[in-house]
Amino acid sequence: MATIKATLSKPRCEVAASYSPDVLDQMPIEEIWSEYQRTHSAAIRNWLMVRFLHLVRYKAERLHARLPDEVDVQDLVQAGHFGLMDAIDDFDPSRGVKFETYSANRIRGAILDELRHSDWVPRLVRNRAAQIDRAERAFYARNGRRPSEEETASELGVDDSQFEKIRRDGRAAAQVSLERKWFETDSSKDVREVDVIEDDRQVSPFDETHKHDLRDLITKGLNRAERLIVVLYYYEEMTMKEIGQTLDLSESRVSQMHSSILARLRAQLLHREREFYQA
Repeated sequence: MATIKATLSKPRCEVAASYSPDVLDQMPIEEIWSEYQRTHSAAIRNWLMVRFLHLVRYKAERLHARLPDEVDVQDLVQAGHFGLMDAIDDFDPSRGVKFETYSANRIRGAILDELRHSDWVPRLVRNRAAQIDRAERAFYARNGRRPSEEETASELGVDDSQFEKIRRDGRAAAQVSLERKWFETDSSKDVREVDVIEDDRQVSPFDETHKHDLRDLITKGLNRAERLIVVLYYYEEMTMKEIGQTLDLSESRVSQMHSSILARLRAQLLHREREFYQA
């Protein structure tokens, strides 16, 4: 208490410069605001930032709940810090408004400004998409079902050509973060989008083994020419004419042999299916 009394006994300009967090913690908030308005002391501003930091976290988490998973809540918090700082600088207690109420819009505005700044989609696209979304919601509220394109155009009050332009302007290329969570697991590490994306350059050993076993099963019991027809047609994707040129046969002969092979394979599969059910 002696430290507080000694501090308050100094001239007000010296008091503002010598405030410590321990002293400020024991002072009425109204007096702190009054002192900050007079001096704009960095020490007082820092104390106020810490005091009201929970407002930023609360507002950032509320907005984050309506945003995609790839948006980091910490980025929203960082943007909200600037809004809180501006609110502290501009707040006037004499207006009779609580700081929590006054700062809420400033914090929210700073976060939204940061989201707009980092948004890669043009503003026109967002506006057009919002127009269509509002029209579809209004129609659904009245009729209990989603509207057709013609009904959406009528809801917007435009003709088909104008609606097509609005829909085209409101369509943007999709962008997906590879760090987005794909699904949760029992372990501490979630599976991300990058963990399940397919790589077309890689050959699956399982698929290759399955194709090899299936080819051996199908061609079992066929002679060399019949086996080549099956492999070249179904695995190498050659035409009947190309197979005939390879085997020195006419296209019609290859087609006849192919039909005969299919008939025999169907009979074999039907026989095996009956054996399976009898077993």
